[in-house]
Amino acid sequence: MALSKEQKTKMWAMLNQTRGQIGLTAYKDYIFGILFYKYLSEKATHWLEGVLRGETWRSVYSQDSAKALEYMKKHLGYAIQPNDFFSNWKKAIDEDRFSIGMMTDTFGHFNQQIALAAKNDFEGIFDGMRFDSADLGANAQARASVMISMIELLSAPEFDLSGSEDTVSDIYEYLVAQFATVLASDMGQYYTPKEISDVMARILTFSREDRETFTLYDPTVGSGSLLLTTASYMENSHKRGMIKYFGQEKDATPYRLARMNLMMHGVEYNDININHADTLESDWPDGVVDGKDNPRMFDAVMANPPYSSHWDSKDREDDLRWREYGVAPKTKADYAFLLHCLYHLEDSGRMAIILPHGVLFRGAAEGRIRKALIDKHQIETVIGFPDKLFLNTSIPVCVLILRKNRVESDILFVDASKEFEKLKKQNQLRIEDVEKIVDTVMNRKEIEKYSHIATLDEIKENDYNLNIPRYVDTFEEEEPIDMIALGKEMVTLNSEIERAESEFLSLLDELAITPDTKDIIEATKAVFR
Repeated sequence: MALSKEQKTKMWAMLNQTRGQIGLTAYKDYIFGILFYKYLSEKATHWLEGVLRGETWRSVYSQDSAKALEYMKKHLGYAIQPNDFFSNWKKAIDEDRFSIGMMTDTFGHFNQQIALAAKNDFEGIFDGMRFDSADLGANAQARASVMISMIELLSAPEFDLSGSEDTVSDIYEYLVAQFATVLASDMGQYYTPKEISDVMARILTFSREDRETFTLYDPTVGSGSLLLTTASYMENSHKRGMIKYFGQEKDATPYRLARMNLMMHGVEYNDININHADTLESDWPDGVVDGKDNPRMFDAVMANPPYSSHWDSKDREDDLRWREYGVAPKTKADYAFLLHCLYHLEDSGRMAIILPHGVLFRGAAEGRIRKALIDKHQIETVIGFPDKLFLNTSIPVCVLILRKNRVESDILFVDASKEFEKLKKQNQLRIEDVEKIVDTVMNRKEIEKYSHIATLDEIKENDYNLNIPRYVDTFEEEEPIDMIALGKEMVTLNSEIERAESEFLSLLDELAITPDTKDIIEATKAVFR
């Protein structure tokens, strides 16, 4: 069951009350890390209850610790020693014997008990927490006090993780969205609005929802929301091993958040493949192996890359990702990301990427790349969205839908920029707006002043410029002005102005004139004569 508005409000209020003097940027690393460890602890506890059959974990561990830990690692990908569970921290707090060293020891033990097969999924996932950091306090006692407040916060009923996986993921998603909102400059770039994620996900999975297996790839994975949203529209998303998640992220914080996010949504570690690297610098997954290109291809590829970012474009002409199209300019990496996504797309797959509108009409190298994509019939749909949808930028964006081996040469243009709900500082797509976009794209509908299917000849006539207004005319004619009525209105207004001025001058005449006010009153009268 989804979190209620009251639950969300209380959770955030409680979180802010326990934050103390720590800045939110630093605080988020600890709160997410401890919440995730609580999730892993409770998952391990639940698993142990099912396999121990009356024995205690402490008893089994004392008989043969190495064998016991290996058995847990084999099934969970990690192992937790007795006394290292989240519940042990809470018990120590209740008994007034908690110390910051307990957490340092716990995470040290955890890092030593990661299964080899799960190394990429768990290694470094808690590195955002530094228990000797001055961010937490000037001394061990102060730092312990901050940790106690966080542990007690996450022990409250509002943060109960013992329910369904939906409850766990709802809590995590809410916190990610909330931190992204208040830390737009820090986290906003890693967070895609849910409504746009839904549009992309539904298009990517259209007519493929019942596939037994499905592979997803996001080369700028951020917090992993695009992967999870896309998977949620697959009928087999709940079945272990049916969907494989791939992603790459160069920044450490979202790299950790993405792995936590996927696992807290119930995705098993052996279905997760998230890599920590720069996608444009390191072609992953696979790429060149022993001198031969061996790229991994995916059923669906999605991305929300940094817009018009700088990149090292020097000597990239022979890179197989860009060789057939050209190299994006060094000051605008938009097409470099797009071509990377397209390169890793299965022949039968579909991709969606969020980009600034400039990619639709800018010339030079970008114009040549765009022409090659159009001539190869690979651009299927262009969707224009309203401005102010994102947390870290107010600019409007577009979503391009591409397929690799498409026969049809036309392109569907959708101008969805006028239909949204205006909030205080941002705009938001409503449910009906999302439904209209998806229905238009899935059924390739032409709607007056909203969408148009342009032929290749039409696009060539526009010199391969894909700017949406060239194809979707949203101009609304103004009603003709009634000049006679306007003239009468002006005469009436002038009469009212003259009458008001006359009344004002009469009031001035009634004022008592003193040496101090004489000049001011005479000057005022002169203005109206």
